[in-house]
Amino acid sequence: MEKTQKQEKDIRVLETFIGCYCRGKHKTPKGALCEECSELLAYARVKREKCPLDPKPTCKHCHVHCYGKAQRARIREIMAYSGKHLMLRGRLDLLWHYFF
Repeated sequence: MEKTQKQEKDIRVLETFIGCYCRGKHKTPKGALCEECSELLAYARVKREKCPLDPKPTCKHCHVHCYGKAQRARIREIMAYSGKHLMLRGRLDLLWHYFF
Protein backbone atom coordinates (compact mmCIF):
# COMPACT_ATOMS: atom_id res chain seq x y z
CA MET A 1 0.00 0.00 0.00
CA GLU A 2 1.40 3.37 -1.03
CA LYS A 3 1.37 6.23 1.47
CA THR A 4 -0.61 9.32 0.60
CA GLN A 5 0.70 12.85 1.09
CA LYS A 6 -1.67 13.29 4.04
CA GLN A 7 -0.31 10.15 5.71
CA GLU A 8 3.27 11.31 5.17
CA LYS A 9 2.46 14.75 6.62
CA ASP A 10 0.73 13.21 9.66
CA ILE A 11 3.72 10.94 10.28
CA ARG A 12 6.17 13.88 9.98
CA VAL A 13 4.12 15.89 12.49
CA LEU A 14 4.08 12.91 14.84
CA GLU A 15 7.86 12.53 14.48
CA THR A 16 8.25 16.22 15.37
CA PHE A 17 6.06 15.91 18.46
CA ILE A 18 7.70 12.69 19.68
CA GLY A 19 11.17 14.10 19.00
CA CYS A 20 10.43 17.22 21.04
CA TYR A 21 9.05 15.13 23.90
CA CYS A 22 11.99 12.71 23.87
CA ARG A 23 14.55 15.54 23.90
CA GLY A 24 12.75 17.30 26.75
CA LYS A 25 11.88 14.33 28.94
CA HIS A 26 14.50 11.71 28.10
CA LYS A 27 17.37 14.12 27.30
CA THR A 28 18.20 12.53 23.94
CA PRO A 29 20.17 14.52 21.35
CA LYS A 30 18.30 16.21 18.50
CA GLY A 31 17.51 13.72 15.73
CA ALA A 32 17.65 10.69 18.04
CA LEU A 33 14.93 8.89 19.98
CA CYS A 34 15.15 6.63 22.99
CA GLU A 35 14.01 3.03 22.57
CA GLU A 36 10.61 3.67 24.17
CA CYS A 37 9.84 6.63 21.90
CA SER A 38 11.15 4.80 18.82
CA GLU A 39 8.77 1.91 19.53
CA LEU A 40 5.83 4.27 20.00
CA LEU A 41 6.65 6.07 16.74
CA ALA A 42 6.88 2.77 14.85
CA TYR A 43 3.53 1.68 16.36
CA ALA A 44 1.89 5.00 15.45
CA ARG A 45 3.32 4.90 11.92
CA VAL A 46 1.82 1.45 11.28
CA LYS A 47 -1.54 2.49 12.72
CA ARG A 48 -1.63 5.68 10.63
CA GLU A 49 -0.77 3.83 7.43
CA LYS A 50 -3.55 1.30 8.06
CA CYS A 51 -6.22 3.86 9.00
CA PRO A 52 -9.41 3.00 7.07
CA LEU A 53 -10.86 6.53 7.26
CA ASP A 54 -10.46 8.96 4.38
CA PRO A 55 -10.20 11.81 5.12
CA LYS A 56 -8.79 10.92 8.52
CA PRO A 57 -9.95 13.16 11.34
CA THR A 58 -7.58 14.05 14.17
CA CYS A 59 -7.34 11.22 16.66
CA LYS A 60 -9.21 13.04 19.43
CA HIS A 61 -12.19 13.55 17.06
CA CYS A 62 -12.09 10.04 15.58
CA HIS A 63 -14.82 7.51 16.33
CA VAL A 64 -12.47 4.59 15.54
CA HIS A 65 -9.71 4.37 18.14
CA CYS A 66 -6.98 2.32 16.52
CA TYR A 67 -4.41 2.82 19.32
CA GLY A 68 -4.45 0.66 22.42
CA LYS A 69 -5.31 2.41 25.71
CA ALA A 70 -1.68 2.62 26.85
CA GLN A 71 -0.47 4.02 23.53
CA ARG A 72 -3.34 6.49 23.35
CA ALA A 73 -2.48 7.77 26.84
CA ARG A 74 1.20 8.16 25.87
CA ILE A 75 0.32 10.03 22.68
CA ARG A 76 -1.96 12.38 24.64
CA GLU A 77 0.88 13.05 27.09
CA ILE A 78 3.33 13.67 24.24
CA MET A 79 0.93 15.98 22.37
CA ALA A 80 0.23 18.04 25.50
CA TYR A 81 3.93 18.46 26.33
CA SER A 82 5.22 18.97 22.80
CA GLY A 83 2.39 21.20 21.60
CA LYS A 84 3.12 23.80 24.25
CA HIS A 85 6.87 23.64 23.77
CA LEU A 86 6.74 23.84 19.99
CA MET A 87 4.33 26.77 20.00
CA LEU A 88 6.55 28.66 22.44
CA ARG A 89 9.43 28.10 20.03
CA GLY A 90 7.47 29.64 17.14
CA ARG A 91 6.06 26.52 15.47
CA LEU A 92 2.63 28.05 14.91
CA ASP A 93 2.11 25.77 11.90
CA LEU A 94 1.51 22.98 14.43
CA LEU A 95 -1.20 24.97 16.18
CA TRP A 96 -3.84 23.24 14.06
CA HIS A 97 -2.79 19.79 15.29
CA TYR A 98 -2.68 20.91 18.90
CA PHE A 99 -6.19 22.36 19.05
CA PHE A 100 -7.99 20.33 16.41
